[in-house]
Amino acid sequence: MAGRFDPRIPLTPTAARGGRTDVPPGRGRAAGGGAKDRVWAPEGAVDLGLTLGPLRRGPADPTFRTTPDGSVWKTSQTPDGPATLRLAKDGADIRAEAWGPGADWALDNLPALLGAADDPAAFVPRHRLVHASHRRRPGLRLTRTGLVVESLIPTVLEQKVTSDEAYRAWRRLVRQYGEPAPGPAPQGLYVMPTARAWALIPSWDWHKAGVDSKRSATIVRAARVANRLEEAAAMELGQAAARLEAVPGIGPWTSAETLQRSNGAADAVTTGDLHLPGIVGYALAGDRDADDAAMLELLAPYAGQRHRAARLILLAGHTPPRRMPGMPRTDIGRL
Repeated sequence: MAGRFDPRIPLTPTAARGGRTDVPPGRGRAAGGGAKDRVWAPEGAVDLGLTLGPLRRGPADPTFRTTPDGSVWKTSQTPDGPATLRLAKDGADIRAEAWGPGADWALDNLPALLGAADDPAAFVPRHRLVHASHRRRPGLRLTRTGLVVESLIPTVLEQKVTSDEAYRAWRRLVRQYGEPAPGPAPQGLYVMPTARAWALIPSWDWHKAGVDSKRSATIVRAARVANRLEEAAAMELGQAAARLEAVPGIGPWTSAETLQRSNGAADAVTTGDLHLPGIVGYALAGDRDADDAAMLELLAPYAGQRHRAARLILLAGHTPPRRMPGMPRTDIGRL
């Protein structure tokens, strides 16, 4: 295997893309304020930062926040309405508080959100780097939000642009068309817009947010059939991907990135990505020029768990040295 795994490697941008969010140590402070609450005892270790990290769209995501007391705050547009959820570790247990019309739904869905439907025991490392990354992260669980549109829209915003551009657009649109988080949430926390609100955003506000007409049109089309797309959360991976990809502008990359989060799909490996094949190829075989076909061949021993394997590779932070400039940043909102 090319390259050795070095545990001293710091968290690189690629490792961050693997879905790790730093959560300060602490038990969190109950916020009260008329909250509904629940205590959940997971069967094994659950790392909140690793499990929920993929749901955070950049360090300033207005729908996701960590606080110094060790709490994780997350908002959602649930089937019952907006909800704010606060999570914190309490020994081996996890305490949750929720506010808003969707509070009951959020608490009912808590185990799935924290990976209760995931089966980490099914994963068998086949490479030394993957084994080391897996051993260092016993609390990694694959989240299952049960909410398709919540993950689909920010994923469409990330199509063929830099992460910074996508995160900036997400922040602007959520703050402009979403609503303040219910309950005693941290200042600046918002609930994403409803599907109807996304569908009614005028063209000039998409432009000001730096979103081109192709991505905005895809989001509007998806918002108009949001109820049909949400049904994919209960489907098998192949059926769910087909349901999403029936919307023009949604392809395998977008459907995989969405279903990894909404469905907890352990085998939803991302194809069509600019960087992932080279990262996987370099980490497992020293091939920085690997394409999708080569990546899938390298991940074949992990059939059924290819997404988990790719995440562990990304979290290891073992990437090929850059030999060309990064993707240029643009902001069409300034034009």
